[in-house]
Amino acid sequence: MTLATPALLLNPFGASSDAGRSSAFLVLAAFILSFLFIRTSARMIRAEVSWWPGNVETESGLHLHHLVWGISLMVIAGFLGFAFEGDKPWAQIVAIFFGIGAGLTLDEFALWVHLDDVYWSDQGRISLDAVVLVASFMALVVLGTKPFGLDEASSVIGTSVVVLQALVLATVAFLKGRIGLGIVAIFIPLSGIWASCRMAKARSPWARRFYGEEKIARAQRRFPPDRRSVRVRERFFDLIGGRTEPADGQV
Repeated sequence: MTLATPALLLNPFGASSDAGRSSAFLVLAAFILSFLFIRTSARMIRAEVSWWPGNVETESGLHLHHLVWGISLMVIAGFLGFAFEGDKPWAQIVAIFFGIGAGLTLDEFALWVHLDDVYWSDQGRISLDAVVLVASFMALVVLGTKPFGLDEASSVIGTSVVVLQALVLATVAFLKGRIGLGIVAIFIPLSGIWASCRMAKARSPWARRFYGEEKIARAQRRFPPDRRSVRVRERFFDLIGGRTEPADGQV
C-alpha cells in the first residue's frame, strides 16, 4: 500500500487506470485553468487595471487574439503527440499543452463563427456555450463514460451505425440550441431522437433556417427571455465570463 501511494497521487483514477484517462484528465484540467486565466485576463484589460499587461499587438497596431496562440499550441501538441506515440513523460506534457491551447482557442469560439470581434457582445456568449459543452464532454469521458455508445456495439458495422446516429442527432440538438440534450445524445444511444424532436430555441441556427414567423413566435413563447433557466444561465455566464456590452466596446 505504501509503494502505491505516489502512483495514486499522480493518477487520480487509481493505479489500475489506463494512461489514456490520465492524459485526458490533464487535458481537462489544463483546458479549464487556461480558460479561466485568459477570461480573467480579458476582464482585467476591460477594467483597465493599470498593473495588468494589455493586449498583444504588433508594431503596426495589429491585435493578436489569444486564439492565435491557442491554435499554435494545439498544432504543436498534436504533432508531438504523433511523434512521441505516448512515451512518458512526453504524453503528459503534450496533453497539458493541448489543453492550454484548447482553452485559449475556445474562449474566442465566437470569432470563428462570426469572423468578427464580438467578445463582449451577446453574440460572444456562444464562446461560453462552447467551453461548457467541451468541458462537460471531457469530464464525462474522464469519468469513464464512453461517448457515442461505443460500449454497446460489438462489430464494425454496429459501431459505425451507433456513432453516426449519435453524431447526427446530437448535431440537430445543438443546432436547435438544446445543448444539454445534445450532450445526452452523445452518450446515450438513440436518446437524440427525442432531443431532435423538441422545439428549437428562437435564436438558434435551426429556427432561423427552418422556422417561419408563426413557429418562431411559438418558440419565443416557449423560451421567453425572463424564463428562470435563462436568468440562471445568464447569471452563471456573467460570473465566469463577464457582462456583455454593445459591440463597439470590445477588448
